Amino acid sequence: QVQLVESGGGLVQAGGSLRLSCAASGRTFSSYDMGWFRQAPGKERKFVAAISWSGGKTTYVASVSGRFTVSRDNAKNTVFLQMNSLEPEDTAVYYCAARTVGTVEWGYWGQGTQVTVSS
Repeated sequence: QVQLVESGGGLVQAGGSLRLSCAASGRTFSSYDMGWFRQAPGKERKFVAAISWSGGKTTYVASVSGRFTVSRDNAKNTVFLQMNSLEPEDTAVYYCAARTVGTVEWGYWGQGTQVTVSS
């Protein structure tokens, strides 16, 4: 069992940057792959980025590749999403998620943090 709490959202102008954090409870953080998803108003929640349990493998949706960077600090039970060159289309609620290594389902979710990018 793991509990996730996101922070770092806010309002930023287009071209700006934000860094999201997701703090996880428990002592087995390194047993989980971690992911970031987002949900824009009136749309389905979609995958943004993921990082393997060791941090050795990262994956991004094409629309954020080169602008966003996912990282993790297993000693601090925290995963980050550095977002640069933000665009109005990045406006959404961003969710942190965890899945047990070796599984495909994202079984644990945070409450979300709002990111708003103004033009």
